[in-house]
Amino acid sequence: MNPDITELLRSWPYDPDNEVRIISANDGREVIQVRTPLGIEQMELHGRPDGLRPMGMESFFDYYLSQLEKAKKEGRESEFELNHAQCIELFNEATLYYLRYLRLFQLQRWELTIRDTNRNLRVFDFVKEYACEETDKWYLEKWRPYILRINGVARAMLVLESGDPYAAINIVQDTINKIRSLPPLEDETFEFEYARSLKALEELLTHLRNTFGKSELERLEEELRWAIEEQAFERAAELRDRIRALKAKQTPPANN
Repeated sequence: MNPDITELLRSWPYDPDNEVRIISANDGREVIQVRTPLGIEQMELHGRPDGLRPMGMESFFDYYLSQLEKAKKEGRESEFELNHAQCIELFNEATLYYLRYLRLFQLQRWELTIRDTNRNLRVFDFVKEYACEETDKWYLEKWRPYILRINGVARAMLVLESGDPYAAINIVQDTINKIRSLPPLEDETFEFEYARSLKALEELLTHLRNTFGKSELERLEEELRWAIEEQAFERAAELRDRIRALKAKQTPPANN
């Protein structure tokens, strides 16, 4: 095998508008390739992005899930915890999946983007519940608004492509509500991602409604239903006031 990849680089010049592709490897499996200014990165389309199998399993996350299940069967769930080194393994591994779902999103491979973002959201929950150090429990939470946004947009685009724009609108609204309901976190990254994600989702929601014609009243009534289900009573009261005001504005005055 010739380690020189000069010819490969020449055959695919760097172009920021054409920097990612999916190809078939020699054994027929699909892999993602990313052309960077200095070379080519390659990652697996399925399984762990770097192709490794830690502890003989697909990922460290799968391994620790199996250890949790074993502890549950043996009646030792209360003793199960993740030490700092194990959390670092999960953090580093989640970064690999993040790098892949970024490219999957770019390629508009919505189902696979949903798969990887759902996977990382499960890691967030797992670490938050079982990490023994408080700083590890909260370490990933700063990125939760961002990953919820990517997951929600991918789900919305998937149903939009299937011809159901109203389902897409509902998914985006639900994602906005989920982000709004996140507990506050005194962290600059969290605050940035929270504001940025809501702004991007609200812009998408406006675009979808303008394109597919959902009224302001329908939107407020949907959000009110969510607020009631989530027992967000202050938000529900605010929405009721806005709905009453909008209905009053839409109702013509009675003739004297």
